[in-house]
Amino acid sequence: MPPTKITYATMTADRMEDLHRELDRAIEQAKTTFGKSYPLMIGGKEVRASAEFDDTSPIDTRIVLGRFQQGGREHVRRAIAAAKAAFPEWSARPWRERVRLLKRVADAVRARRWELSALMGYEAGKNRLECVGDVEESADLIEYYCDQVAQHDGFNMKLGALGPNEENASVLRPYGVWAVISPFNFPLALAAGPSGGALVAGNTVVFKPASATPLLGYALHEAVAAAGVPDGVFNFITGGGGTAGQELVDNLDVDAVVFTGSKDVGMHLIRDNAMRVVPRPLIIEMGGKNPALVMESADLDKASDGVMRSAFGAQGQKCSACSRVYVSRHVRDDFVRLLVEKTKKITIGNPLNRDVYLGPLISEDAVKTYERASAQAAKDGGKILTGGRRLTDGGFAHGHFVEPTIIDGLPVDHPLFSEELFVPITLIGDVTTLDEAIELANRTEYGLTAGIFSEDDREIEQFFERIQAGVTYANRRAGATTGAWPGINSFGGWKASGSTGRGTGGPYYVQQFMREQSRVRIR
Repeated sequence: MPPTKITYATMTADRMEDLHRELDRAIEQAKTTFGKSYPLMIGGKEVRASAEFDDTSPIDTRIVLGRFQQGGREHVRRAIAAAKAAFPEWSARPWRERVRLLKRVADAVRARRWELSALMGYEAGKNRLECVGDVEESADLIEYYCDQVAQHDGFNMKLGALGPNEENASVLRPYGVWAVISPFNFPLALAAGPSGGALVAGNTVVFKPASATPLLGYALHEAVAAAGVPDGVFNFITGGGGTAGQELVDNLDVDAVVFTGSKDVGMHLIRDNAMRVVPRPLIIEMGGKNPALVMESADLDKASDGVMRSAFGAQGQKCSACSRVYVSRHVRDDFVRLLVEKTKKITIGNPLNRDVYLGPLISEDAVKTYERASAQAAKDGGKILTGGRRLTDGGFAHGHFVEPTIIDGLPVDHPLFSEELFVPITLIGDVTTLDEAIELANRTEYGLTAGIFSEDDREIEQFFERIQAGVTYANRRAGATTGAWPGINSFGGWKASGSTGRGTGGPYYVQQFMREQSRVRIR
């Protein structure tokens, strides 16, 4: 019997003893792999640079998980050349053959679910359920994109005709070489999803993971290789953003880019594209400042659960995190009391321990952002209801641990209500009406996710119609603004949160990796 699927809506694994036994074994096994040196993979061959960098754990920075190559521009050029050389044969393969191979990639990921989850806990600092969910989503994303291609017959559609001897068709064709640049916070899912979409559509890929999480990126390469995908079709590189990353941006043989990360980098890509002689497709997701609305009719137990899980899951280091809450003054005291009570019960520590919910931040820079925001809130008259401190004693001494933080009392036009922080901080703002709540929720450059808690169907419908966000939730206890799943909830942003308006894991995503060719034949 297959193990129970863990998704981001899974509330607890307390009774899943099999899951914990498997993870316990995998965690011990993971320790035996630490410190290895990992190569670049270019055209199916191992390549090493003149220097390496350490991949350390945010749980304890003394733990070196692996050593990775400090790839430079020349290495990236070689990877792009390998991808370009592999493109004609790969794109010419029948789509059914590509689907078969990509489904084997998904199987290879699932076969290593416990090992990859343990490694992710060490590398990204996420708790057990979050890590297993990330691995499961990775496989599901690849499979879903394969199914999209199959359901549309490889995106080959017969069209109408103007005469009896005329045949017309619309065919979607791959672009060529895609650069896939992934973030640290979903180190497998946000690498496997875009790469899977690009590959099953017939493109080749040069993949660069975040420098904080290269180990999970290398694991994706291993899954692709194990599935029998030909050499050169998928290339793995590591290195600095200013060198290896910049070459991916600059190189004219890169036909398209998919990027998930900061708004600054995403906008740089967009501005660069506007200056190119031939603009190229960009699929860009640039974060969010996601609101939850708690109205007078809300179930406050459900709302406080949803906000707490969404604000502090993955330490708030996800672009969908609930970082601001607009609550009706009629229920604000009761809601805030419940939210603070539940937040104070969160267990902070080594996320590989089964009872821990909140692990470390990814880096010292993230801790500094957290400390700056907490200090700014206090300086400007805000009240820290719980949290606000870095933890450094005992088992916290060598990691990046902070407390989940709730801030009240700042004016709703304070910069912290609009600045994306990517740390476990959420702000409380009071409202009197739904109109006011929606207006405040929309008062930001971002438009990724948003949620509402209300038992009034008319309020929910108004929220859905008027909120400026690509992913919307009503009364979701498992996460007020978080938890999308492939084929269940498309995930993509509006405004400064995204560049395409088509969501990951949704029915329109894989087509973005292809371009339309209209074919006319007269017989």
